[in-house]
Amino acid sequence: MEAEPTHSMGFIGCSMSENVAQGYVAVGGQRMWGPYGTSGMVVQSWTSTTSASWKLFDTQVAKYGKPSAVWVQVCIFANQGATYAEVKSLIANARQHAAPGAKIYITSQPIYPDNPSSCALAGPTGPALTESLAKQAAADATQNVTYPGTFQLMKGEEVDGCHANTAGQASLGKQAVAFWG
Repeated sequence: MEAEPTHSMGFIGCSMSENVAQGYVAVGGQRMWGPYGTSGMVVQSWTSTTSASWKLFDTQVAKYGKPSAVWVQVCIFANQGATYAEVKSLIANARQHAAPGAKIYITSQPIYPDNPSSCALAGPTGPALTESLAKQAAADATQNVTYPGTFQLMKGEEVDGCHANTAGQASLGKQAVAFWG
């Protein structure tokens, strides 16, 4: 398989997307953009195409060009959660900000197989909800998105129950390389 052009893939999400991007760059990934300051940008930050989050995304577009692929990470805070309608809005908005015909990947925020309720920011069932929403979008033919798999963080790879430490970033980065190169 021929390698995709450098920085031809954008992403939207939150601090956990930043963790993946940090690890992706650290392990030598080149297709996807590096981190660009998306901390705290949960689903509702991306539902309006004119939000501050999309303006930040568009600064990356100005730097690298419209991406031929976009990774959408479903991130939530426990108090806000997310709906499938909101996830569909993220997908539609990603298409508007990307190159025509761009491939859209969708995943949940990381899950924690050996400590499933550890992410207090998302709530005890938050990671599972984001996983369910990502899989629902992938199963919906009208969305035309690809679910490449689940990002996983194990005990010892996170600093606060949610976010990756350096080892966790490397683990997430390797998972991202396996998902989309």
